[in-house]
Amino acid sequence: AAKRKREAAAAWPKKRAKGAPSEPEAAAAAAKPGPEEYSIPAPVSQGKWKNKERVLIFSSRGINFRTRHLMQDLRTLMPHSKADTKMDRKDKLFVINEVCEMKNCNKCIFFEAKKKQDLYMWLSNTPQGPSAKFLVQNIHTLAELKMTGNCLRGSRPLLSFDPTFDEEPHYALLKELFIQIFSTPQYHPKSQPFVDHVFTFTITDKRIWFRNYQIIEEDASLVEIGPRFVLNLIKIFQGSFGGPTLYENPYYQSPNMHRRLIRLSMAAKFREKHQVKEVQKIKKKESKMLIEEDPTEVVFETPAEEKPVEIELVKPERKAIVKDKRKPRKIQRKRQKKLFRTEG
Repeated sequence: AAKRKREAAAAWPKKRAKGAPSEPEAAAAAAKPGPEEYSIPAPVSQGKWKNKERVLIFSSRGINFRTRHLMQDLRTLMPHSKADTKMDRKDKLFVINEVCEMKNCNKCIFFEAKKKQDLYMWLSNTPQGPSAKFLVQNIHTLAELKMTGNCLRGSRPLLSFDPTFDEEPHYALLKELFIQIFSTPQYHPKSQPFVDHVFTFTITDKRIWFRNYQIIEEDASLVEIGPRFVLNLIKIFQGSFGGPTLYENPYYQSPNMHRRLIRLSMAAKFREKHQVKEVQKIKKKESKMLIEEDPTEVVFETPAEEKPVEIELVKPERKAIVKDKRKPRKIQRKRQKKLFRTEG
């Protein structure tokens, strides 16, 4: 009996709301678009995501707060990036290739801190290479008050390069590495179909200057968003985090050498001051040299007129002291007034 009831309930037609059209009427109404209806285009993100570049951004232990903020800013600006825990300083850099493989990443930005004051950045194409090592200087993050711009999170940036990148081969290699790492792939699931900021890479003073600008729609002017930093190239390697050296910067000066030169210059200044003081002491102790009289020294001296000397034989009279006659009278009046007061 229960089975029969279930079969009968399944065979019954579904109830519809009062005033609602039946199924054939609804299908006919959907097929005939009205005059006020319009079709919504499909979203842009439905395109095929072919370029599946993924960038792993992480650091070693011992970084300061400024480096941590810079790393977080790069993660927010690059929707195709991934994060990982900090790597131990004792581990070798070849381990990063295995970490990238586990995270399914084919590009890597690794921040290496040394002596708690020097910051190095590795840009690598894992696991085949090439890779480049930079010294990072003059770091400014998004949170600073000078960076007044703002952009949509996840929007795709324009990459602007200095014409010097096309002149020399090592700069051309770095340009291709920057394009593959910093450009957001088209139709990425986390990206937005808008272009509202620009990454600029400029070469001045043998260094690469990174800036991020917002494009303002009204007058097409640029406002800096941040972060900003300067990359001083050290070496370019054939492999990922090692291998044969393809290029070495001859103008690079290590931070240790720079600090040593500053200390030497300060020591040289101190030594020079000390030597000057010793020379002055020696000059004071030396016997004075007797210089012969110059006969022409008295040529332009004119003798003054000699006045006769007067000698007083008599002692001068003492001047009379004139006393003020009004004082004793005033004193007497004061005494009288006191007497009258006491009597009264």
